[in-house]
Amino acid sequence: MNKFADFIARNQYSHMIILAVLLLVILPLSMDIFRLNLVGKYLTYAFVALGLVLCWGYGGILSLGQGVFFGLGGYCMAMFLKLEASSPENTAIQSTPGIPDFMDWNQLTELPWFWEPFHSFGFTLFAVIAVPAVFAFIIAVAMFKRRVGGVYFAIITQAVAAILTILIIGQQGYTGGVNGITDLRTLHGWDIRTDEAKYILYYINALLLFLALFVAAFVIKSKLGRLLVAMRESEERVRFSGYDVSGFKIFIFCLAAAISAVGGAMFTLQVGFMSPTFVGIVPSIEMVIFCALGGRLSILGAVYGTLLVNWAKTSFSESFPELWLFAMGALFIGVVMAFPNGLAGVYQRYIEPLLLKMSKKDDSPSAPTPAAKDASSDKADTSEETLTSEERKHA
Repeated sequence: MNKFADFIARNQYSHMIILAVLLLVILPLSMDIFRLNLVGKYLTYAFVALGLVLCWGYGGILSLGQGVFFGLGGYCMAMFLKLEASSPENTAIQSTPGIPDFMDWNQLTELPWFWEPFHSFGFTLFAVIAVPAVFAFIIAVAMFKRRVGGVYFAIITQAVAAILTILIIGQQGYTGGVNGITDLRTLHGWDIRTDEAKYILYYINALLLFLALFVAAFVIKSKLGRLLVAMRESEERVRFSGYDVSGFKIFIFCLAAAISAVGGAMFTLQVGFMSPTFVGIVPSIEMVIFCALGGRLSILGAVYGTLLVNWAKTSFSESFPELWLFAMGALFIGVVMAFPNGLAGVYQRYIEPLLLKMSKKDDSPSAPTPAAKDASSDKADTSEETLTSEERKHA
């Protein structure tokens, strides 16, 4: 037990291994497919929380509109899946076969030009990353080149989330409106609604999350990570040292957007739809809460925080349908007041010292036994007698 505690306390990769065992072994073996699919949905939100650790926790850039990039990635994947589900054979009863059903309901007679490239799965994978990253780049250049930051940047990103939500709902014939893009069935002929497909998608989602965790860890430990912390603490000092602060901010904001978009694409695959309810202000603020609860300076804390908040949300809503919002609010307020550094702060303050203490007990030398004491005393007496005889010879 002490060796295990020492491994956890001293090995920086042990925490990643524990999370991997939890997500890839324990949960799939202990949960039915319905609950496991819920965990998979929660893990898609963890991509957003992970991006917030990079741009908010380390870069000091609080974004209240990360749901925008989550939604854009999800909509790109949903467009491909919807086109596959809208083949002329499947839509023969429509007045215009071969186009999505919501377009036919809104009396469109042909597929819009910006939908055409999404017939290609390769382009879709590229667009899942590129579209949110380019949109984030436009926002970041417009703001950071003018040195807009802090609470002003947070409000602007919140406004962008609101504008995009209104735009998606208003353009019902092109986006599916308030209902979103629904009835997604197959991926290259593979039915994503079966239990087997849900298991496979869960593991793909988890592996992509670990890939994102390794990328985030690499960024944090690199020179860029140290510069981000320096910018967070004193942006002017970094600027006067000759660094292009705006360039670093633009990069980390775009990276966080790309990571969030991957989560959105996996959400669409696992849940089977995408709607503007995941793009707006409320989900964006919830995603910030996931990051804050887990610890905004811990990439693993962001994952655990996301899992804990969503598990509590599901449990409260099932057990107390009328009171679950109050219970969630009490949870957030209590954690923020008692543990301002989140779950990661609780671990660093209470659990890690305990593990180190246990490992030191195991490393400390044990007291000598009585037999060992007698043996050592006999050896000392023998050495003294030998020394005395040699002195007599010399004399």
